[in-house]
Amino acid sequence: MMRRIEALDGVVGVIIGRSYGGKSLAQGSRTGAIRIQRKVPGGLKAVTQSAKGLQEIFIRTRADMEDEITARILELE
Repeated sequence: MMRRIEALDGVVGVIIGRSYGGKSLAQGSRTGAIRIQRKVPGGLKAVTQSAKGLQEIFIRTRADMEDEITARILELE
């Protein structure tokens, strides 16, 4: 999923953050599921479901493309 996000037009990069083992996005969430949490200066804060728990990610975007990129990420799932 990370490589697919990085390949989107307007995405500068994906920075992997803190991991929370044993936690999940929701019951029935599959590995690779992603939830955009909020827009922040420079990009988007999100979490993704990994095999071991939750993984924080920061999606660095070009200016004013956050809404468009959010919609494209939701289409990827």
